[in-house]
Amino acid sequence: MNPRLVVAMVVAVALGFGAFGYFYGQRSGGPGEAETIALIEQYVGAQPQDTAGEMAPADASSPLAENQVAAIRDLIRDHLLTNPEIIRDAIGELQRKEQEAEVAAQAGIIDEEKNLLFASSRQVVLGNPDGDVTLVEFFDYNCGYCKRAHADMKRLIEEDENLRIVLKEFPVLGEGSVEAAHVGAAVNMIAPERYSEFHEALLTERGQINGERALAVAGDMGLDTDEIRQTMETAEVQSTIAESYTLADKLSLTGTPSYVTAKEVVVGAVGYDVLKAKIEDARACATAEC
Repeated sequence: MNPRLVVAMVVAVALGFGAFGYFYGQRSGGPGEAETIALIEQYVGAQPQDTAGEMAPADASSPLAENQVAAIRDLIRDHLLTNPEIIRDAIGELQRKEQEAEVAAQAGIIDEEKNLLFASSRQVVLGNPDGDVTLVEFFDYNCGYCKRAHADMKRLIEEDENLRIVLKEFPVLGEGSVEAAHVGAAVNMIAPERYSEFHEALLTERGQINGERALAVAGDMGLDTDEIRQTMETAEVQSTIAESYTLADKLSLTGTPSYVTAKEVVVGAVGYDVLKAKIEDARACATAEC
């Protein structure tokens, strides 16, 4: 094989190494320029050649000359500097593939954990308990986006008589949120028929929510705060919160609100129109292969 063709092949491989090496070196702590060049030199150095510059038989061991390696390195550098969009395109393609892999992984987890996600005895169900489609929301009472998205959830319930909403306490914004989530879980255990009212009150409450504020809201509703305090200490309440954390971890959820349908994960306060479209997609998948 002609040495120039060898160089061309190595450059093609190296360009891939170079672009992704740059990305990982800058963004992920992976191999940077020096490491990438080392990989190139290792690859080139491992290619045996005969004295005429042709590829030698497999049992030969003579590497390319040092000046040839340097020439390849300079060619790669010059090509990337002249065509920096290669790096941009490579990064974009990597991100696309990573996103596809994450979506596929989440779909697998949704299927594996569908009982805990959609039918746990510890969860709260709003809307139509027998609805034909379920939307799960992971929320935090101190999440401003959850507060704003609450109006979207109410509208969806009002307009879709076959929508089933599942709420999962997912306190991620500090100790106050954890305390409020424990109060919420206790209220659901003691007076599940009043939970929706409690949930509405806390999400429309101004300022930071903690355990005492959540208990005060429950008291204003006429609920027994002493009983709530006692229930908060039970293993069942602890298990309710732990269950949400476990599911969120498996689904790689890091913030609120996060939504889950039978088909996919939707992250963030995406708005009424997007949620409605996701619900319809999930409804269509219930009667057809997606």
